[in-house]
Amino acid sequence: MRLVRWGVWLAALALAGCGRTQGQGGPQGGAGGPGGGGQPLPVEVMELRPGPVRDTGEYLGTLISRRSITVFPQVAGYVQRISVKPGQVVKEGQLLLEVDPRRERAGVRSARAQRASALAQREFARSTRKRAEQLLREGLMSRQDYEQAVAQAAAAEASARSAEAQLQAQQVELGYYRVEAPFAGVMGDIPVKVGDYVTPQTALTNVDQSRALELSVSVPPERASEVKPGSTRLEVLDGEGQPVVSAPVFFVAPTPDPRTQLVELKAAFDNTQGLRAGQVVHTQVVYATREALRLPTFAVTQQSSQFFAMVAVQGDGGPMVAQRRPVKLGGLQGNYYELLEGLEPGTQVIVGSLQQLRDGQPIQPQPAEQLPGDGSGVGGGADAGTGGVADARTDAGTAPSPDGGK
Repeated sequence: MRLVRWGVWLAALALAGCGRTQGQGGPQGGAGGPGGGGQPLPVEVMELRPGPVRDTGEYLGTLISRRSITVFPQVAGYVQRISVKPGQVVKEGQLLLEVDPRRERAGVRSARAQRASALAQREFARSTRKRAEQLLREGLMSRQDYEQAVAQAAAAEASARSAEAQLQAQQVELGYYRVEAPFAGVMGDIPVKVGDYVTPQTALTNVDQSRALELSVSVPPERASEVKPGSTRLEVLDGEGQPVVSAPVFFVAPTPDPRTQLVELKAAFDNTQGLRAGQVVHTQVVYATREALRLPTFAVTQQSSQFFAMVAVQGDGGPMVAQRRPVKLGGLQGNYYELLEGLEPGTQVIVGSLQQLRDGQPIQPQPAEQLPGDGSGVGGGADAGTGGVADARTDAGTAPSPDGGK
């Protein structure tokens, strides 16, 4: 009897445990669980449609001042004064540096004295000629003495003009001891210091005007053949890869550089971004723009080397369901991939709640009001070997790279 009672008690415990297990909602039976069978999951969708896709290449470019000059002195001497500092903004005609002018000032004073003497001699010669004319008319002077007085007056006149020209030359020479800015701009480095002896071959500094700049970029010859002056654009990119300057190409070098075998492109623009001449910048060449299907990065998932998108399709006689489709992607343009294969225009692509979806799960599509990071963005970089991937983090995680990067 004891054994029978003990067996009945164990059987009752087992039945009670089974009842509790069946009463609990397991991971496959919940209304919102992956097993389905509950209410459709609300998801945001967007209609797949064409958009602008740009064929670009990213390179390093150099900014060149359209007005840049290296300043040399026109005289030799010791530096007496430096009136500016490197990097200072100067105006046209502003004094930059002065070479010791004391010797030249003495020469100017001497030239002034010589001019004063020549002017006095000229006045005396003029008076002598007038008296000679009067005496000649009165018959008190011979024709020979009169002609001699006229010649002396002419010589005095020429001497006075020579002294005047000599003084002007000395004054011009004295002005060369003051080195002034040829135009408004920004000072470069000043390698000389007060007391240094300089000659006309000594580079004193340079002045750059950064208002009007040229952007110089070198590209492979095969890509240079795609450049069309006046329509192909060069863009200067900021630290986030966004264009801050865009200007059309106006120059394509007819031959590659013999050292690098690259072809130089140039574009000019009005600098309103605080850029500086000589600065090396990240640059993008927009070779062409075309219309193509675009898929948001946050609508893409990756498994091994295959990419997938979740789309909303009509179920078999029931509600809309999520369907997983393999896709083939092109280049990354901001927060969009170029879609090469896998989906047709007008397809409803799911752009939210991807982590909660499984293939065939009932859904309730809702139009996406505003896509995160919507915009054409900036892409390219293939020619520069970068092939970067935007850091677009959404519900689906980090955007995968179309080249299979992991």
